[in-house]
Amino acid sequence: MSEPRINDRIRVPEVRLVGPNGEQVGIVRVEDALRLAAEADLDLVEVAPMARPPVAKLMDFGKYKYEAAVKAREARKNQVNTIIKEIKLRPKIDSHDYETKKGHVVRFLKGGDKVKVTIMFRGREQSRPELGFRLLQKLAEDVAELGFVESSPKQDGRNMVMVLGPAKKKTAVRNEKRAEKAAHDAEAQQDQTPGDAASEVESTEVESTEVESTETSTAS
Repeated sequence: MSEPRINDRIRVPEVRLVGPNGEQVGIVRVEDALRLAAEADLDLVEVAPMARPPVAKLMDFGKYKYEAAVKAREARKNQVNTIIKEIKLRPKIDSHDYETKKGHVVRFLKGGDKVKVTIMFRGREQSRPELGFRLLQKLAEDVAELGFVESSPKQDGRNMVMVLGPAKKKTAVRNEKRAEKAAHDAEAQQDQTPGDAASEVESTEVESTEVESTETSTAS
């Protein structure tokens, strides 16, 4: 079972008991450990079942489970999934197609993703692996400011593969985007405030003119 055994589910003659604050109580009979747990309004939790004797600790098991669940949620929230994008090239690719493919690689690396670059050999091209190697080397040099060669070019059947890693991790890219958005929102708010003030002044002046016009009409 995934959960540890607690209280009367601990069916061993004795345990090495640990107090609620981590203090070592020593080896005691399980009946005595259960009595101490009841007196302290705590649970007896088996934390090391494979030890001889098993280690058990006095704790609030409900609180322990809640804190463990919170930590697990935080860990999942901060977890960054590694995504590997793939770009496929031919060894004799023309310059226009190469620039297009390179643009994809640049975009992926800027986004913090790894890129698997595959050179696909066909027919007699397989006898010229140096063509693929030089192409991969050129691509790595062209994007050197954004990424690095994580896995050097190597033959994989009829293909040649290289993996590029991003210079900035995905978390750093994400934080930069958040900072840019916050700065943009602050700037937009500052730009909007003077305009609102000017509109209020203009509205007041119009109202004043209308009042003056009314007064003149009454006088005549």
